[in-house]
Amino acid sequence: FPSHDRSGVYSYIESRGGRYDRTVFFGLQAFIKEYLLDPITQSDIDIADEILTAHGEPFNRAGWQYILDKHMGYLPVVIRAVPEGTVVPVKNVLATIENTDPEAFWLTTWLETALLRAIWYPTTVASQSWKIRQVILDALEKTGDPSLIDFKLHDFGARGTSSLESAGIGGASHLINFMGTDTITGVLYAREYYNAGVAGFSIPAAEHSTITSWGRDNEVKAYDNMLKQFAKPGSIVAVVSDSYDVYNAAEKLWGTELRQQVVDSGATVVIRPDSGDPVEVNRRLIEILGEKFGYTTNAKGFKVLNNVRLIQGDGVRIGPPSVLS
Repeated sequence: FPSHDRSGVYSYIESRGGRYDRTVFFGLQAFIKEYLLDPITQSDIDIADEILTAHGEPFNRAGWQYILDKHMGYLPVVIRAVPEGTVVPVKNVLATIENTDPEAFWLTTWLETALLRAIWYPTTVASQSWKIRQVILDALEKTGDPSLIDFKLHDFGARGTSSLESAGIGGASHLINFMGTDTITGVLYAREYYNAGVAGFSIPAAEHSTITSWGRDNEVKAYDNMLKQFAKPGSIVAVVSDSYDVYNAAEKLWGTELRQQVVDSGATVVIRPDSGDPVEVNRRLIEILGEKFGYTTNAKGFKVLNNVRLIQGDGVRIGPPSVLS
């Protein structure tokens, strides 16, 4: 429709503000592909009429019948948006919608709830993930290698979402900013709705049950099994190590009994504390592992552990708003 032929209702979506001064727009394309590309049918209209009438609300049957008869069931609206993944200052338009048939003037705001729902959650996740990326990147620029940023925040969030669909949407939103994920549903959503191929990656990793099933007396055997199964030259393997006493695991098991095996494997072993205060626990573990495995000093003057790394799996937050503005 040429612009001078359009009439009707024009609406827009924006972030009016919040914790951050910018948002990362995401989620619209997935919603459009899943819900708006297929035309409505006569059966859809009949069911909606039945339910809404019984529900006690008016149903615009004539309007929907007009869309079915005139537009073959396709919704006569045009939706525009900034490119998904764009960082947008708040109080700016993210997406707009307007009807392209004057007879369907009512349709624009009828779609408001669905569009807001489609955009709100993925944009929130993408924005939070992006902000965390800035915090980590700032630290890397001061102390380490910024090129490693893509794998510095790993998504283990599938079990904490409200549904399978939420895991897919939220997981895909995270992949705008990082490449590490165990939320396979997010990888599938990125592939299905954004033609992203394989957008997220992971490594073999132990969980508590795969350690505690060996029994406390056999804790070192559980770690040894992970090394035998997955620690190959150039590979990375993660092993949760706080099932009993993470300091003992670092000093006596990883750092003593298994030390030479770790070194000889040629792999990088990522030791995972999963409880306690992250600052206190990781600081002490770095000291223990530095004594046991040694370290190099990078170009910025900071120590880098040999053979092993740490990943914190619990109790991490981005920080108070006052340090993030």
